[in-house]
Amino acid sequence: MSSVPSPSLDDERLTTVGLLFESAGGLRRLFSTQREASGSPTVQSFDILIRLARTPGGELRMSDLATQASLTPSGLTRAVDRLEVQGLVSRRTCPEDRRGSFAELTPAGHELMAASLPDHLAQVELILDELFTPEEEAQLASALRRIRDYALEHNTSSAGACGADDECPA
Repeated sequence: MSSVPSPSLDDERLTTVGLLFESAGGLRRLFSTQREASGSPTVQSFDILIRLARTPGGELRMSDLATQASLTPSGLTRAVDRLEVQGLVSRRTCPEDRRGSFAELTPAGHELMAASLPDHLAQVELILDELFTPEEEAQLASALRRIRDYALEHNTSSAGACGADDECPA
């Protein structure tokens, strides 16, 4: 037998992180089912559109949008290409840094979000109201922000020269 101590497979932190991943995946499936039933944009498209709609000016640098939507730069490019063909998003090059570009919600994209948001918000409210008190919901949001910020900081620090820290003056 080996005398090297082995990590504990019953460590509750493994369960906590696993539950976080399972919960996120389960919520994506719930929202995807609702979106398909209503003929709304896919979850991925909706995720991109809502991030643009909730950003002042309705535009985000592509690298920031990729990070927020948890997509690779090439995955985001393909998704934005599809949204651009549908007339929901436009793209423009950053004048100060031609390597960078912005995705911007078009008027048609704003209209689609205005039409889709009530059903989406109703589903969000149904889930959160069923599971949490307002205080618990606020605590959950705070904890999730801390996890997101930690991951963003540590993922960005290893992103290199073309990471999310490359800001283009607007």
